[in-house]
Amino acid sequence: MRFEAYDACTLCPRACGAARNAGRRGACGANASLRVARAALHFWEEPPISGEAGSGAIFFSGCPLKCVFCQNREISAGNFGHEVTVARLAEIMLELEAQGALNINLVTPLHFAPQVREAVLMARAAGMGLPTVCNTSGYETVETLRLMADVIDVWLTDFKYTDGGLARRLSAAGDYPEVASAGLAEMLAQVRAAGGRALGEDGRMLRGIIVRHLVLPGHTDDSMAVLDRVWELGGNEVDVSVMNQYTPNDVCRRRGGDLARALGDDEYDIVLDHADDLGFECMWWQQGGTVSESFIPRFDATGVDGPELSA
Repeated sequence: MRFEAYDACTLCPRACGAARNAGRRGACGANASLRVARAALHFWEEPPISGEAGSGAIFFSGCPLKCVFCQNREISAGNFGHEVTVARLAEIMLELEAQGALNINLVTPLHFAPQVREAVLMARAAGMGLPTVCNTSGYETVETLRLMADVIDVWLTDFKYTDGGLARRLSAAGDYPEVASAGLAEMLAQVRAAGGRALGEDGRMLRGIIVRHLVLPGHTDDSMAVLDRVWELGGNEVDVSVMNQYTPNDVCRRRGGDLARALGDDEYDIVLDHADDLGFECMWWQQGGTVSESFIPRFDATGVDGPELSA
């Protein structure tokens, strides 16, 4: 299955123009071959996503961002994963539904947007009835978000920075604040058009937006500015998830400075208090003990290989 979007790729804000259909790799590290690193029930998302049954998480290889503190470098930069067809991806979704997943959780999928959209449509046509979650970095073009509007029910998006200089240093993306703001505005427009936030009787999110923000050690001022921006754009139309699970990787430890250490409790409390002061009614936070590499899934191609969805 060939997609014209990969002839000269502009799916992400880097607009690298890579001829992915010809085998070239884009800024995301991917060519036109769909690659998946893991597909399994995942229990460590926010309660409306994981619940007690688990989210059906599908982790895609590659990423347009280049975050120095990335915990998933094995797949985001190392490109670990197995090639799958669109029909196999659709079947994976049905398999996760059969395992009792609360939703289909697409983790960093949008550099493969055309194939992922087609797979969701195929799975739905075959009877898949779960809400679809797009778990993303906040670094997407509005055009790509609109391409996915008919297949995404829940946006689980990061908002990492409002400081362009910080975004440039830590993610090689100085335009991140503007891109993330435009993206969140588009997500809000889509959810409003569909009727707004909706929960099931079991508490799972059926439609809506959760904005995640990872508080970085030494950068609480920017974290508070992120919350200000999210409040300005969406107020209580969005849930916010303020995370303290920053774990220094080898790169950050070697560089030294604030990112070589864990987040202090006092730093986290400052950001949580700011979120309360703004007025967020639905906010998720983490208690002690979250700074651990045990929260990183094992990327071993679990659930990836298998049969394709029959036509």
